[in-house]
Amino acid sequence: MSLALEKLVDVLKTAGEPTRFRLLMLLSGGDLTVSDLTDILGQSQPRISRHLKLLSEEGLIERYQEGAWAFFRLSREGETTQLAGLLLRQADPTDPVLVRDGERLAEVKRIRSERAQAYFSRNATEWDELRRLHVSEAQVEAALVDLVGEEAMDSLLDLGTGTGSILQLFQNQYRRGVGIDASRDMLSVARANLDRAGILKASVRHGDIFNLPAEAGDFDLVTIHQVLHFLEQPERAIAEAARVLRPGGRLVIVDLAPHSLDYLRDDHAHLRLGFSHQIVSDWLGKVGLSVEKVIDLRPQDQKDTPALTVTIWLARSPVAAAPPTTVTRSSLPLENAS
Repeated sequence: MSLALEKLVDVLKTAGEPTRFRLLMLLSGGDLTVSDLTDILGQSQPRISRHLKLLSEEGLIERYQEGAWAFFRLSREGETTQLAGLLLRQADPTDPVLVRDGERLAEVKRIRSERAQAYFSRNATEWDELRRLHVSEAQVEAALVDLVGEEAMDSLLDLGTGTGSILQLFQNQYRRGVGIDASRDMLSVARANLDRAGILKASVRHGDIFNLPAEAGDFDLVTIHQVLHFLEQPERAIAEAARVLRPGGRLVIVDLAPHSLDYLRDDHAHLRLGFSHQIVSDWLGKVGLSVEKVIDLRPQDQKDTPALTVTIWLARSPVAAAPPTTVTRSSLPLENAS
């Protein structure tokens, strides 16, 4: 991608200042807050904020809000993205300043991971109980991989990303992955897991599943994994997922089949006791998606505990229609005059 001379010079001036280049290097390792960056660089918050503002104005980084926290990351789209990547690749990884920054970044991520693990541990008993009720996650993931296939995709959106497991599952297939969740605690778990797995092309952020922070037609694949039964109006979430699908894009829904375990309402905040094939297919059809496949994963017989069936729906958005052909009189076959 070519840049006009004035723009090229402005970008190089902005990125060429030592602190700002160090910020770019740090953000190439994942999403960070101003507080993270001040801790790593040992500079004041106003100074760091000023540098971040200049980098943002040149399109080198992006900012997004998560509650009271503002996160920053390298821009993944736009005219300056390739240039930023080229500049960062020229840096000597053994440079003492960059090595020290990297060590401090690792410490910030370690603390983040410990906090996330503490939250996960506090809730592990509840999650383990739910997992025992249905087929293993390994079986579900194997079915998802088989259903989605191995083809590469540009972008993946995971709604209700939780621990970020879907972003990890398909990491070798997408160029850009985004996870959305309403729980900031779960986002911290997902971030820690992505950090641990070294997945830099995926990011997670706080968002409303009914009002996604995404443009229409922005994603090749959208996944909704074990989320709909927590929602009062699951059909609205499906409609919003359909909105952000590209023509020919796919939506995968994983949820529970109808069941009678009413205690899940009170003990685990389930608002819906599963979904039939028909009702989800009807919701998909109403937003213009065609159902391509539905799979039921039934647990093996469990004598002591009730068992839940997991259902997976795969649907596709319509491919954009080709523009109509303009027919002129000269293009019509001539008839014999009589």
